[in-house]
Amino acid sequence: MEKRYLFTPGPTPVPPEVLAAMAEPMVHHRGSDFRAVYERALERLRDVFRTKADVLLFAASGTGAMDSAAANLCTPGQRVAVVTAGAFGDRWVALCEQYGLDVQKLAYEWGEAPSPDEVGAAVRESGAGVVFCTHSETSTGVVADVQGLKQAVGDATLVVDAISSLGAVPLETDAWGIDVVLSGSQKALMCPPGLAMASVADPLWERLPQSRSFYFDWRRARKAQEMFDAAFTPAVSLIRGLEVALGLIAEAGLDAAFERHVRLGRAARAGLKAMGLELFSPDDDSSAVVTVANVPDGIDGGELLRHLRDRHGVTLAPGQGHLKGKIFRIGHIGWFDVFDIAAALAAVELSLTELGADVERGVAVPRAFEAYDEHVAV
Repeated sequence: MEKRYLFTPGPTPVPPEVLAAMAEPMVHHRGSDFRAVYERALERLRDVFRTKADVLLFAASGTGAMDSAAANLCTPGQRVAVVTAGAFGDRWVALCEQYGLDVQKLAYEWGEAPSPDEVGAAVRESGAGVVFCTHSETSTGVVADVQGLKQAVGDATLVVDAISSLGAVPLETDAWGIDVVLSGSQKALMCPPGLAMASVADPLWERLPQSRSFYFDWRRARKAQEMFDAAFTPAVSLIRGLEVALGLIAEAGLDAAFERHVRLGRAARAGLKAMGLELFSPDDDSSAVVTVANVPDGIDGGELLRHLRDRHGVTLAPGQGHLKGKIFRIGHIGWFDVFDIAAALAAVELSLTELGADVERGVAVPRAFEAYDEHVAV
């Protein structure tokens, strides 16, 4: 069987320990043996979210967590603000509009970082009581300043899509006063897709309206989880894997994970620049989730990705929206090390050369190792 290499910002590679846990014989989700696993998983989620509040767990993709936020926080016609600077910010807009909300769209150019001061001023002027934003916009590689955004929006409820950022870059839910943080299993948490999470700050519970979702009802989920149970049949095997994956993160240390992701981002950026490619994502340590590069002139981006996949077994992520065919994205969150980055860079260099691009050869991988070894300020 041909070996495959996955470098997308989700799904991401899964450690063998996690796969082994998921392959264990099925157990009943109401039994005591599974309850013990569920309890450990929920407690470890609090540690990764850096919160003492409840973290609700659903069988869904990360978008399910986003859906749950609109369903539980807002009523029809309510004024909300959505900060968007990419494909997943635009997903917030579409989702909120489908729920019949009065959406104030605070739009930035794709690749631009939202300004907390501008967002704060716009929210105050509009009177929006809930603000939706994206922490790591994987369509562009930009990581937003959600701490600054929370300070800027003040008493408004801030909902953060941390689907690709949780466990990869710092996110201090309690210390920064973030009201709602959402995530998914298939990114830095090193699990397959299928689990969605939502941390809900304690003060919110007293003023939540009636949920507009039966399945994603936060109150129903919270009541069940208080007894280490699930309101509906949980994804038993995925939760087993999640519990193991969270244990691996805890064993290595969350701060160590943040440092590793910074170094992987440095390696990817350095290698791409050494080839002579132009970065689309920011050229700084905030780009620790995904590194984005412009496709060289004369090269078709779709053909490049097909060539990488079919000829060399390497899967990168394409551009989205109006950037399709113009950029390519290398994800490096979760179970990655510098040798994975070296493999991705070598494949890009080889494929571009085979497609006739004029790139510098033989320098990307050495430069990536040099950048990875540079000191990271803590």
